[in-house]
Amino acid sequence: MNKEKIKWGIIGLGNIAHQFAKDLMLVEEAELVAVASRNLGKAQEFAKNYDCKNAYDSYDAIMNDAEVDILYIATPHNSHAALTIKALQNNKKVLCEKPIALNYDDALQMINASKANNQFFMEAFWTRFNPSFREAFSKIKNGEIGEVKFINADFAFTADKLGGEGNRKTDIELGGGALLDIGVYPLFLSYVLLGIPAEILAKSIFHESGADLQTSMILQYENAQAVLHSSFVSKSNMTATINGTKGTINLNSLWHEAQSYTLVIDNKKEEHPLPTKGKGFTYEIEECHHCIKENRIESELWSHQNSLDLIKIVDEVRSQIGLEYSS
Repeated sequence: MNKEKIKWGIIGLGNIAHQFAKDLMLVEEAELVAVASRNLGKAQEFAKNYDCKNAYDSYDAIMNDAEVDILYIATPHNSHAALTIKALQNNKKVLCEKPIALNYDDALQMINASKANNQFFMEAFWTRFNPSFREAFSKIKNGEIGEVKFINADFAFTADKLGGEGNRKTDIELGGGALLDIGVYPLFLSYVLLGIPAEILAKSIFHESGADLQTSMILQYENAQAVLHSSFVSKSNMTATINGTKGTINLNSLWHEAQSYTLVIDNKKEEHPLPTKGKGFTYEIEECHHCIKENRIESELWSHQNSLDLIKIVDEVRSQIGLEYSS
């Protein structure tokens, strides 16, 4: 596998799958060989756009394609667990879009399936592999801004067409809501830098469907706090600020796909531009390849335990705001 291309399949062909496929074409050792949608015409058009030879109208069919090494699952949240487990049982490696699942129990089953079948599995938290994030994270861990005391991060935009059945943003049956769709990003940032909080306070405003339209969260740590926000109904600056006892790091807008970060110490600003290759999915793709070549079933940078920790935090926020899903 070191010399051959790693062959990818994609399940679920919405907007994020298009962005992923474009970046996949920028990774020299990657090849898109199959795509699947419940609509054959959609699958065929997607395949044509990205020079992919196989288009399926069945998820089972792509899982049975012997040529596929790894599947990227980009379907609505409620289907992540079932599709990932089935793919792993079919001896496919899996990169599954975030959030990993609707809840901790489903996530644990996915990870157990990865271990039982000895197949690589990773939640697609692409921000973890972003060059600006990695360099800023390294500086923070090395103590350049001192002890982290406060994090302020949000992910908010004005979404179109929030109503209607089948809308992944607000359909409660699909795992809709700002928390699971975008609130996981600020929670991820706080978790990676500060770990699991001692206490969480959260409040939401809801859509008539029962999905949250905006959620604000305070994460309390022993010696630090994080104030986080996600919303479908208003815009934000989309800059993440990490304040320490010696200085500050700003992940510049749009922080979850940052092209740069700013280091501020003693009122002196240093800009650190680190433009991504493509949109930035390239780095999580390369991490998948690295793990596959090393015969690993998980990444050291975003491990199974990291995913479990994060979804446990999300579950607590859901409990605080009263957000319930049927599955």
